[in-house]
Amino acid sequence: MTPTNETPEPGRESLGTVADAVKGNWVDRLAPAPLRPYLRLSRADRPIGTWLLLLPCWWGLLLAMLHDGRAGWHDLWIFVGCGIGAFLMRGAGCTWNDITDRNIDGSVSRTASRPIPSGAVTVTQALAWLVLQALIAFCILLTFNWAAILMGIISLAPVCIYPFAKRFTWWPQIFLGLAFNWGALLAWVAHTGRLEWPAVVLYIGGICWTLFYDTIYAHQDAEDDALIGVKSTARLFGTESPKWLRRFLVLAVLLQMVAVIGAVVGASPVALLVALLGTWAFGWHMHWQLSRFDLEDDARQLMLFRSNRDAGLLPLPFFAVALFV
Repeated sequence: MTPTNETPEPGRESLGTVADAVKGNWVDRLAPAPLRPYLRLSRADRPIGTWLLLLPCWWGLLLAMLHDGRAGWHDLWIFVGCGIGAFLMRGAGCTWNDITDRNIDGSVSRTASRPIPSGAVTVTQALAWLVLQALIAFCILLTFNWAAILMGIISLAPVCIYPFAKRFTWWPQIFLGLAFNWGALLAWVAHTGRLEWPAVVLYIGGICWTLFYDTIYAHQDAEDDALIGVKSTARLFGTESPKWLRRFLVLAVLLQMVAVIGAVVGASPVALLVALLGTWAFGWHMHWQLSRFDLEDDARQLMLFRSNRDAGLLPLPFFAVALFV
């Protein structure tokens, strides 16, 4: 249905779970009933998106610390602040995405149960929720240095553009990558106060990673997207997707390796080796995903997509250990 600005019918706020939410998630079990539609709008019932937004932040922060050999208490706040900010900005971005896609989501089986197309939340209410999340995130951003604040403001451009990308390009996943990996730049700048080339290379490698995991994800909607004319790399590649996924895998790993080498240059050879082991572990996980990819199995595609939380976490302990060797 097409949502209006009218108040939802009584009881609509307690509508059931969203179709692709994690079963038994905390929103459905523990959140107060009036808040559930808003938390579902923010995808709080599907935490994988927050992880995928957050992990490049932590990569960038740790590599920045390796680069200049400095670690302080403020870095702990950057670490925590990025986590809170990722939750809020992912929620704001998803809210914006659902507002712009409200007439599309109702035509796709996987998304028809989302709060706006189902009628649980009106567009006006969604806009108010978006502003609230963005304002809280901005308050966190203000605790960083001025260069990071500027980077955070610039990040709004790809966030705003992404929902429209699937209407004008076969590569909307690039725009998603531009938005989701911005934290690699922001966290680096929050630590160092300046943008340097290893952070840029890390950012581009993250975009290749996004192309990898979101092409897998988009295959779930390929048939519905074809019916309504929505573009994606999954539709563009079709049965050639495994070849393209391998290319994105190789690029993501190679670029992260270059970023690591650039960040750790001047440190001990042992530190460099340990940090590179993290990138190799990251690549191994992506290879594991590719070996299990099945064009015809939507459930497996969703499982593989969600497993990218683990892929992105793998480099972190290696980067952290490299700080002490």
